[in-house]
Amino acid sequence: MATSDKLERMMNLAAALLAAERPVTAAWIAERVAGYPSDKVAFRKAFERDKAELRDLGVPITVEEIPDSYPPDTGYRIDRAAYELPDPGLAPDELAALRLALQAVRLGDDDAGSDGTEALWKLGGVVRDDHHPLPQATVASLPADPALVPLFTAVMERRTVTFTYVTSQGGQERVVDPWRLDNRRGRWYLTGHDHLREGERNFRLDRIDGPVELGGPGAFERPAARVEGGPGQPWLYGDGEPVVAELLVDADRARWARQQLGDDVDATDHPDGSVTFRVPVTSWPAFRGFVLSFLDRAELVGPDALRRDLVAWVGALAGEAS
Repeated sequence: MATSDKLERMMNLAAALLAAERPVTAAWIAERVAGYPSDKVAFRKAFERDKAELRDLGVPITVEEIPDSYPPDTGYRIDRAAYELPDPGLAPDELAALRLALQAVRLGDDDAGSDGTEALWKLGGVVRDDHHPLPQATVASLPADPALVPLFTAVMERRTVTFTYVTSQGGQERVVDPWRLDNRRGRWYLTGHDHLREGERNFRLDRIDGPVELGGPGAFERPAARVEGGPGQPWLYGDGEPVVAELLVDADRARWARQQLGDDVDATDHPDGSVTFRVPVTSWPAFRGFVLSFLDRAELVGPDALRRDLVAWVGALAGEAS
């Protein structure tokens, strides 16, 4: 079956289960939901695949006993209260703009449903807009991640999450109040309150190992002020406690350095116009590359461990080039 036919069938199934006022049987689905084969064995295989894929997309298909059935029988339905997000109040033109964006930017691979249509089901539906035709081709792509769907749910419903996070020191269980999700430089990041570290932390989703466990809804309150998501500089992409690097930059490059490091960085201005910046670093290789971009117009003052590593690394490069 073509991908478009499969997607249409899955949408038909989701719509039927959402509209059902009580659980419906597999036989009812086979008879009334368009797109399924008439052969019973083929139907069962297709139906089981569709259920699994819809659940992977975050659609809560439940199995329930049908009231007043004798002998007792079970059926399927989608609980609207568990499925639908709180109404964000999007106007039709805002939904149309979101639809255009989801069609132009693909999330993940080219499998069915990766065009973001499922997200629109939760945000108020797909809006027909003849005045703004859909893009004919994907113009950008964002990577998907298995943790993205449960974490999106956790952020929206304020559910505390538990997962195993892998760093250079190995895997460790983290309990986090998720505040927001961001995509930076091709990677997804979660920003939230880390109960283990008792503070705000950023987590790369591709370093989450195994399932994400969700707690109950409404478990925490988000900060009143807007939380900036994901690290803005590549030298903050690492894990662990930051090391403060001291970088002395010549006067003619100091302004550019300040633009790259941000206005909040701790800095000391010197009479000759040079500036010493004290920069928190969690990814030393990224910051090392930043230091070398100045050539002879900057000096890594400290700490000594980073200075020695920089000298050794440059020396090794020089030896390979000779």
